[in-house]
Amino acid sequence: LGVLSSKVARLGRVVRAAVGVVQTIPSMALLVFMIPLLGLGTVPALVALLLYSLLPIVRNTYQGLKDIPLTVRESAEALGLSAGAKLRLIELPMASRSILAGVKTAAVINVGFATLGGLIGAGGYGDAINAGLQRDDYYLIMEGALPAMAMALLMQGLFEGAERRLVPRGLRLRIER
Repeated sequence: LGVLSSKVARLGRVVRAAVGVVQTIPSMALLVFMIPLLGLGTVPALVALLLYSLLPIVRNTYQGLKDIPLTVRESAEALGLSAGAKLRLIELPMASRSILAGVKTAAVINVGFATLGGLIGAGGYGDAINAGLQRDDYYLIMEGALPAMAMALLMQGLFEGAERRLVPRGLRLRIER
C-alpha cells in the first residue's frame, strides 16, 4: 500500500487517509467492531493488529520513496530501467531505512496492543493481565505485563539488527556520519 500510495497520487491520498482514520479508532473500540464481523478469539485480534500496523508502514514507505532525490530518479530513467527494476534496484533499497522504521514501529506497538486481545478470547499475556485486574492482583498483572514489555524490547533489538543487515552499507555509512 505504501508503494502504491507513492506511485498513484489520487489513490495514495485515499489510502493514507484511510489508514490514518483506522489509527484514530481506540483499540478497545476496534476490537468491539471486530466481534460481529469475525467473532471472538485470535482472528479478530490479528485483524485488529494488522489494521493498526498499516499507518506506520504505509506512511514510512510512502515518505521513504518520495524522499528519493529527483536526480536519482532521472538517472534510473536515463538508464532505461523498467518501473519494476527501478523499484527493486533503486527505490526500495534507498527507502529501506524509512520502510524498516515503519515496520519496527508497527511491530513494537503491536506487541503491547496484542495483550488487549485477551479481552476477546485471543489468549496470550493479556489473559494474565485481565485476570490480575479482575482479582486486583498486582503480581498476576505483572505476570502478563513484564513478558510483553520484554518482548517489545526484544523486537526493538531484533529490528536494529535487521536494519544493519538489510539496509545497503553505502546508505548506512552516509547516514551514520
